[in-house]
Amino acid sequence: MIAKITGGGNTANLIRYLYDTKKAKDHVDPHLVASWDGYAPDPGRTADGFDATKRRLVADLDLRVKQAERLGRAPEKYVWHCSIRAAESDRHLSDEEWGDIARRVVAATGIAPDGDPDGCRWIAVRHAPDHIHIAATKVRGDLRTARHWNDYLTADRELAAVEKEYGLHRVVRGDRTAAKRPTRAEQEKALRAGQDLTARERLRTTVQGAVAAATSTEEFLRLLQQTDGVLVSVKHFPSGDVRGYTVAVRGDTNSKGEPIWYSGSSLSPDLSLPKIQKRLDAMEKRQSARGTNPWHQATAATERIPHHLDHGDEAAGQAQLAALGEAFDALRFVAPRDVQLQLRQAAKVFDRATRSRIRADHEHALALRGAIRAMVRTPAPQDSALLAMFLDAAILAVIAAARWHEARHHDQQVVAARQTVAHLEAVYERTAAAPLAARAQNRPPQQAVQRNVELLRQIVPSHVEQIMEDPAFDALIAVLADGEKAGHDPARLLRQAADHRALEDARRPARVLTWRVERLSARQVQSDRARAAMSRSSLQPVSAPAQPGAPAPAAAAPASAQTPGHRVRR
Repeated sequence: MIAKITGGGNTANLIRYLYDTKKAKDHVDPHLVASWDGYAPDPGRTADGFDATKRRLVADLDLRVKQAERLGRAPEKYVWHCSIRAAESDRHLSDEEWGDIARRVVAATGIAPDGDPDGCRWIAVRHAPDHIHIAATKVRGDLRTARHWNDYLTADRELAAVEKEYGLHRVVRGDRTAAKRPTRAEQEKALRAGQDLTARERLRTTVQGAVAAATSTEEFLRLLQQTDGVLVSVKHFPSGDVRGYTVAVRGDTNSKGEPIWYSGSSLSPDLSLPKIQKRLDAMEKRQSARGTNPWHQATAATERIPHHLDHGDEAAGQAQLAALGEAFDALRFVAPRDVQLQLRQAAKVFDRATRSRIRADHEHALALRGAIRAMVRTPAPQDSALLAMFLDAAILAVIAAARWHEARHHDQQVVAARQTVAHLEAVYERTAAAPLAARAQNRPPQQAVQRNVELLRQIVPSHVEQIMEDPAFDALIAVLADGEKAGHDPARLLRQAADHRALEDARRPARVLTWRVERLSARQVQSDRARAAMSRSSLQPVSAPAQPGAPAPAAAAPASAQTPGHRVRR
C-alpha cells in the first residue's frame, strides 16, 4: 500500500473532488467508510439532498477551524489529505477493512491518536475499489494544531504492518538513504534539451567517477575541474582549507542566465565533501603492491567480498559494498566502448545498494579501493579476459550483497542488487566469449583431460556434473594444463580455486574456476620469480660485514603476500 499526503486550505474544494463522479471517471459510488465519530453526514448515502449534505459535512469538519480563527489560532493550511492505494494484485478490501485502515493511519500519524477525545475531525471516502482518501482538518478539540511531523513515514510504517496482517502485497520500502531523485521540472528540462539524463544525474555520475579515480581530496577536485562540460566552485574557510564544493553543467542555467549549482550532498548523501574526504584520506596512506597486476588485485579483493559480508561486522560489510560501487564507477574509464553503456547502467543501479543506515568503516576496504585506483592508471588491456575475470567475481559479490541486504530488510537495496546482476551478466557474456573460446582451443590430450576430471570429482564432487556440462569446461581443462606446464600442481590450484569462495552462488561454476585457476597460476609464478630474485640477491656480497652474533636478516615476503588480505586460503 502506498500513502500520499498533501495539505490545503479549503475543505469544501476537497470534499467536492472526493464526491465528484462527472469529471473523475474512476470515481464510482463515493461514500464514507469511516469518520472521527462514526456519525458524520455522508453525501453518498443521504436522502436529504446531495448538496445540502455536502455543506453539512464541510461545516462539521471545519467547526474547530472556525473556532480557532476567532481566536487567531487557526493554521493557514488546515486541511490534511491522505490517499491510500492498494496494489493491483491485492484483493478488493471491504468497506469495514478500509475503515479500519483509515483509523490506524490517522492514529499513527497524530491526526487522531487512539484514546484522545480531542483528536482532529476526519473522514475516509471510498470512491474506487482500490483506494480511499482521508480528509481531516488539523485543529484539535482543544483548538491546538495537530502534531503530525513525519506523517509520511509514520503512515508508511503503519501500512507496512497492515500489508503483513492483511496478507497484501508487500511494497518495497526505502530507508531515506537513496540519492535525491530529479524533480519533475528537471526531467522535463532534460527532455526538451534532448538529454537522456538530467543535469543532477549527469553530475552525480561525474562526481562518483572522480571519487573512484582519486587518491586524495586535492586530486578529486582537480579531476572534477578537468572534466569537460562541468563547472566547479570550491569553497574555502578563512584559513584557506577547503570547506565544500558545488558543480554545474556548463550551459544549464536559470531564468537569469546563471549556472544552476548543486552541492555534493544534494547529488547524493555520500558525496558531501566531508564524506568524500573520509574515504580518500585513508587512500593516501596505502600503496598498491608493486609488480602486481591491479586487475588481479581488484579481482582477488572482489572475490573476498562474500566472505566479508558473511563473517565481518556490518560497518566492514557496508564499506565493501561502497568500494564495489566505486569499482563499477571506475570501469567506464577502462572498459571497451561496446560495453560502457551497460556498465554505466550497472553502476547506476548498484548505487542504491551501496547505501544504507549502516555507517561504513572504509578502512576495511582499502585493498579493493587501492586496486581500483591502480587499475584506472594502468593502460586498458587489449585482451578482454581481465575484464571478464573481474566481472565473474563481481557477479558473485553482488549476489552476496543482495543476500546481505535481505537479511537486514533493506528492501530497495535488495532489488537494486538483483537488477545489477542482470546487467553484469549481460556484459560478461559479451566480454568472456572470445577469451574463453581462445583458451578452449588449447584443450590438452584426452589422457590429461581424464586426469583433471578425476581431480574435479575429488575436489568439487557436488559440482562436477554441472562443471562438465558448462561450455567453459574445455577452457578450465586448458588452464589447468597450462598451469601444470608452468610447474604448478593442478590439484593444489584447483583446491585453492574451489576453497577461495563456495560455488553455490555460481550459475556456471566452470567459468568461475577457469578465471581463478588462471589468476592463481599467474600470481604464483610472480611470487616464485620474486623469491628467486631475492635468493640471488642474498648471494651478492654486502658493503659492510655483518657483526658477529648479529641475526640474519629475514627474507622479504613475496609481492602478493605484502598486500594486506591477499593470501590465498589453503
